[in-house]
Parts: sequence; C-alpha cells; structure tokens
Amino acid sequence: MATPRKGKMFAKTTTNPKTGRKVKVSYGQAGKAKDGGKRIRPGTGKGDSYCARSAGQMKKHPKAAANPNSPLRLSRKKWKCAGTKSRKA
Repeated sequence: MATPRKGKMFAKTTTNPKTGRKVKVSYGQAGKAKDGGKRIRPGTGKGDSYCARSAGQMKKHPKAAANPNSPLRLSRKKWKCAGTKSRKA
C-alpha cells in the first residue's frame, strides 16, 4: 500500500494504461476531527456540506471530474457523495 504525502490521509497507486507508468495520488485531510473521531463521516451535515462544495469543484474543474483517480473523485467516494448529498450507507 502506498504511503500518503505529508498532510494527506490516503494514497492510491494507479497505472496509466497508455504508458504503463505508475502514479501515486494522495488525498484527504490528515488527522482526527475535533472530538477525536474520524474526520470523514458520511451521512452527516458535514458530509452534505462537503459534497455540495465538491460538486461545485467538479463543475469548475471538468478535467478532474472526468478522471476517476483524481483526488477530488477519490475524496467524494470516501464521503459517499451522491450529487450534493452524502449518504449514510
């Protein structure tokens, strides 16, 4: 498993199908939430806020929205975003 760069919580290694080159993508804010729990909590108000904000980023950056291995798309997957809402399960 790849180690994330400083300040990031997760990392994913992908292979470019055209060149065969491996690329490491780091995403997600490192650390714990204020109460000491997990930072990513799908299905909460904080999750809905993140999904709404990142949906705007998807519109603003169509290249990142098109790439399934972009940090934006990987973070939205962790938050379980469905449009502008975060779902619990």
